[in-house]
Parts: sequence; C-alpha cells; structure tokens
Amino acid sequence: MIKRTFDVIAASVGLLLLAPVLTVVFIRVRRKLGTPVFFRQVRPGMHGKPFEMIKFRTMRDAIDADGNPLPDSERITPFGRFLRSTSLDELPELWNVLKGNMSVVGPRPLLMEYMDYYTEEEMLRHIFRPGVTRLAYLHNTIGGSK
Repeated sequence: MIKRTFDVIAASVGLLLLAPVLTVVFIRVRRKLGTPVFFRQVRPGMHGKPFEMIKFRTMRDAIDADGNPLPDSERITPFGRFLRSTSLDELPELWNVLKGNMSVVGPRPLLMEYMDYYTEEEMLRHIFRPGVTRLAYLHNTIGGSK
C-alpha cells in the first residue's frame, strides 16, 4: 500500500512538473512523425495480465513493396533516437503508473510473446507491477555502484 501511494504521488507530481516538457515533445512528435503521437503496445503486467503501455512514438511508418514494415533501423529517425537516448519517449508511462498498470520502480515490461519462453524463475518478475525504471538503474545512477 505504501509503494502504491508513493507511485501515485510520484506519477502525479511528475506529470504536473513535466507537463511543459510533455507538451513540447507531443508537438514535436506530431510535427516530425505525424499521428498517432503515442506508441501503444500490449505488455504483460502484474501476474502476467496484459495492459496497454503508452510511450511517445519514435519511428516513422515505412513499409516495403509487399506492405511489411521496414526494419527498425530504417524507421527510427534522428529525433526518435534523441527521444530514446534521453528517455523522453518513456514519460507517458507515468499515466500507466496512475492507472495502476505500472509502478515507478519495477521490472521492465517485456513483450507478450516472451511469456512462453520464461523459466519459473523468470516468471517471478510478474509478481510485481512492471516499472518505468528498474531499481538497479536507479542504484547505478544515484552512485551506489560503479
């Protein structure tokens, strides 16, 4: 209960304080990549329950002659690389935190298709809400280990 309260407060404050940044990124994504502005993808959440994760879009829609999407390396734009390198593309995930699908800190949600390949030990990641960031990342960023 304490962790969920922290998540709601942190996500609310984050969304409020970052509203100008979110607005600028929203406008830039719309201008550079068009619509939709958000990338939505179903990921496994707590107890493996699927949820729709939301991020800013970083790739353009580009297909080959057969209608298949081009490889990611050909669809990502310099602006998209910038969003990913600064993690600005992840800011909309704070909305997932408010909705209760994610936590601020937890295991990163992988793709649904990986679920069939998890070992019993790897499945333990689903006893927690997936996180916007991982504890190990915070530990290393704050200076815990080098």
